[in-house]
Formats: sequence, C-alpha cells, structure tokens
Amino acid sequence: MMNKIYTKLKLLYSQITGNIAFFPSLIALTGLAFAFLMLYIEEQGVSKYFMENIPWLVINNADTARTLLSTFIGGIISLMVFSFSMVMLLLNQASSNYSPRILPGLISNKKHQYVLGFYIAVIIYCIIVLLSIVPSDDKHQLPGFAVLVGIILSIHVLAAFIYFIHSISQAIQINNITDRIFSSAHKRLQTLIDKESEVQGLEVFDDISEWHGYKSTSSGYLNDIAFDSLSKLAKDCDISIKMLVSKGEFVLVDVPIVKVNKELDEENQEMLQSCFGFSRSEIVKLNYVLGFKQLTEIAVKAMSPGINDPGTAITCIDYLTELFALRMLKKDNSYVVNDNNKAVVSLDTVDFEELIYFIFASLRQYCKSDFIMMTKMLTSLYYLKNVKTIDDNYKEVIDSQAHLILEDAQAYIKNETDLKNLKEFSEKFE
Repeated sequence: MMNKIYTKLKLLYSQITGNIAFFPSLIALTGLAFAFLMLYIEEQGVSKYFMENIPWLVINNADTARTLLSTFIGGIISLMVFSFSMVMLLLNQASSNYSPRILPGLISNKKHQYVLGFYIAVIIYCIIVLLSIVPSDDKHQLPGFAVLVGIILSIHVLAAFIYFIHSISQAIQINNITDRIFSSAHKRLQTLIDKESEVQGLEVFDDISEWHGYKSTSSGYLNDIAFDSLSKLAKDCDISIKMLVSKGEFVLVDVPIVKVNKELDEENQEMLQSCFGFSRSEIVKLNYVLGFKQLTEIAVKAMSPGINDPGTAITCIDYLTELFALRMLKKDNSYVVNDNNKAVVSLDTVDFEELIYFIFASLRQYCKSDFIMMTKMLTSLYYLKNVKTIDDNYKEVIDSQAHLILEDAQAYIKNETDLKNLKEFSEKFE
C-alpha cells in the first residue's frame, strides 16, 4: 500500500512541477510570505533602529511611502502586461513560422517563469506593505524599512524585465529553437544508451501469446513510467512484464497497454496501473522521438511556399543526422533488470527502421522536387551508412531509404542534369 501511495505521489509531483503555472505561483506565494515576514520585523522596531542610526535609509513620510508603493504597483503591472503581450506575439509567430508543437518547450522555460513570478511577488509585497501604512503622528511607526526593501525589489524588477526581453527574443530565434530541441533529444537518447550498456546478453520475452493482458484505465500521452515501482512489483509477484505501447505514445482508455506472464489480483492490478503517468502534452526530455518529430516538422514548414526557408530545413537535417548517428548506437529492444541482472520488464520502443522511414517520408513528400534538399538527404544517409552502429541491419535500412529518395527524384525532378547527379551520388550506396 505504501509503495502504491509513493508511486502515485511521485507521478503527481512530476505532473505538478511540469505545469507552467507552478513556478510563478510558488514565487508569488513566496512574495506574500516575505511581506508578512517584513511586517513582523517592523513590529520588532527595525525601522526605529535604522531611523536612529542611518536615518537617510528610511522613508519617514506616509504620503511619500504611499506614492512610491502605488507607483511601483502600477509600473510593474504595466511591465507584466507588456511582457505577456510580447510573449503571446512571439508564440504566435513561432507557431506560424515553425511548428505549433514547439510552443510547450518555449512557454515552459523556467527562467521566464521565474521572471513573471517575480513580477507578481513584488506586486503582492508592495500591496501588503501599502495596506500596512496607517495615519500616525509617530513617524517611527511607519514601515520605512519595508518600503526601502520594496524600492530595492522594484529596481530588480527593472533588471529582470531587461533580462526577460533579451532572453525571449533569443529563445524565439530558429537556431536556438532547433538547438534546444536537439540538445534535449540528444541528452535523453544518450541516457538510454548508457542504461542499455549495463544490460547485455538478454534473450527473453520471445513468446507472450499466452500472457495476461491489461488495459489502460486512463488516456493521454504515456510520458512517465515508474520503473522502480514496476521492478519492485515484478520482484514481489515474481512476474515478467511486457509493455505494449511506447513511452510518449498516445494511449486510449481500454486499450491493451501491458502483458504479464501471470494473472494479477485486483490490488496488484491497481499497483500496476499506478506505475504509468499520463498527460495531455508530449515532452522532449522524456521522449527523444518527439525531438525527431519536431525537427522534421520545422524542416517541412520551412520548405512550404509560404515560408520558403531552405536554410532552416538544411539545418534541421544536420541535427537529425547527428541524432540518427546516436540512435544507431541503441538497440531496438530495451529492458529493465533486477538486482540479479535478470530482465523483468520489456519496453516497447520505436524501431530504427520505423523511425527513419517516417522522418524521411515526410521530408521526401515536401522536398521531392527540390534538388538541393534531395542531395542533402542523400548526403545525410551516406554519412549514417559509414558511422559506427550497434546493428548492421540498420545500414540495410539506410540503403532502402536512399533508393526511395532516388525514386521520388526520378518522378518529380525534370532536369536531366540534376537527375544524373543524384543517380551518380546514389551509386555510392550500392
């Protein structure tokens, strides 16, 4: 029971922290708590102490304090409105020019969330301090030190605003977008390869036709799997588990998601279901295949007549080539092992052949009449054919993709010289 609760809490924490409103809300609450902390310090006589020792630091006029705080509140709200308007404008531009699927990566930037949360925190702080200023003839009773802190925080807001404008303008540039997608996918893929290197010589799960299947009780993208809890369940029940869907795949309710070599009771079935975390959005850092898809969509969008940006498409192919070179170091089969190095969970993964086919099929569809892009794709495949691979069958898949590119070129490129050059290049794959 405790393990089940822990698993659910872990998946819930992952979903909460993944919410784009989590960090701004948390920082705003910090601003509220800090405001009450400053008021408590004021009750201890901090303003009186500064008034007696460093009087030039403390504001001792109620009207001046109210005017300053009111100005800060109005000014920061204006900065927030401008910042949100700019974000919406840039997101709309990115969605139109590149791909709508890159938007979650842009709006989930933690640095931008911290800045917007800091705006709200300072506004809340200034409002609380403003409400604490009451008419009094005793100037030492004014929260002068709290007002001074409010001035310092407002100056930092201006600095944060300058940083925000610079950062958001850099983040929207296509080179930075593609580099961020590539880096996330590369990091995730390298992590899987490192884990895979620890598992050698496993030949299991050959025949699962007699295994018991269990259907999904939720729908959404399978973005998170609690492997520790899944392994513990396999150990406690002495079972083997075969995943039927890939991580990052969209799963519908009542669709078979997993098979087990033994029938589980109701409690263990609930424990099994609790190991899977679903969400309504895909995340590159949890699913490297999404990185391939996003780079492909950007390349395809760049080749559309409305955008007409072949340079961006070529850059995306370069990134895809490097990712494919890394993917060729990973096996198509992945396992989770126990302490005795025995496979207890077999994961369903996207095969290399399936991945490279759908990526290059999309590129061929939109670039089949462009000689430069077709040559670039052949160059990419030729490079992949000569890099180190963990499975020699991958090279046969690459040869078949090169032949498909040549077939499309012969059907859609009418210039004889261009066709001749492509045929001569494709002969390198023989």
